[in-house]
Amino acid sequence: MTLEVLQQEFTVCKVAEASAIPLTLPYCFVGKTDQELSLVCPTEHTPDTTIAREDGWRAFRVAGSMAFSLVGVLARLTGCLAEQSIPVFAVSTFDTDYVLVKEERLEAALNALVADGYAVKR
Repeated sequence: MTLEVLQQEFTVCKVAEASAIPLTLPYCFVGKTDQELSLVCPTEHTPDTTIAREDGWRAFRVAGSMAFSLVGVLARLTGCLAEQSIPVFAVSTFDTDYVLVKEERLEAALNALVADGYAVKR
């Protein structure tokens, strides 16, 4: 399986209202529940009106589209990183999975994944 490293830095944040979310960006992950409205976006496009935010995330994704019948892809990725005590923030889309790690842990994460048999495209 091949992982593609995204070049931008990301912010994970909570926003008060949907109008603050920059949906036209190439990367914009939104999660809404009855308790919160969360956003993951490139740091330079983080809304000024965040309720809480965590900067300094980097991301990689599973290359290509994955069938819904695949089992354990995200569990294997995060399990490998958990063995190295690397915290993650994961986001899934219709086509694939994205895993975010803190900037200072990116190289350690990629090294662990390569050692586990993954190919990495930078």
